[in-house]
Amino acid sequence: MYDWTKWLDHVTDPSNRFTVVDKGDGTWEIKPTGTVMQQGTSQDQIRFNNIENGIIDAHAAVDLLLNFARQRGWRLDDLASDFTKEAVGEIGTVTLTNSGGFPFNNSQVSRSLVTARSTVNYIVIPEITAAVGNPGEIVISDKLVNGFKIAFTGSATSVTVKYKVIGGFLV
Repeated sequence: MYDWTKWLDHVTDPSNRFTVVDKGDGTWEIKPTGTVMQQGTSQDQIRFNNIENGIIDAHAAVDLLLNFARQRGWRLDDLASDFTKEAVGEIGTVTLTNSGGFPFNNSQVSRSLVTARSTVNYIVIPEITAAVGNPGEIVISDKLVNGFKIAFTGSATSVTVKYKVIGGFLV
């Protein structure tokens, strides 16, 4: 299982200040100055390899799930079965607009699902296809069996999002 690392910035007061000292032999020494307010997370082999291992684990898990879904789908005769609904999902596109000036954002909209779910245990996978400005992150909230809300956090005036809804049928 992936061992999560909480990354911290290295913060000094004053920030980004350095002292340059002539060593007298043609070299110079650059030292950060200021008081360390927060020690940053080390960037080393152990942490970077942990990230790589997490990526490999995630890809392996997705490959296993897709293989399972394909195998189950090939054996199903009833295309309207709950499992097929789980595997196929629902695809939609929405254009979100923001008329609030930075730092305000009023881009949140509600999206109805074509097929209501049995539970709210479904996943919404968003993909930004176009943006006018900085879209920030896509946020999915207020999931219900018949819909959800979608918004972006950035300062863009318009963001087009393609989304796929997977799951929510099997209890």
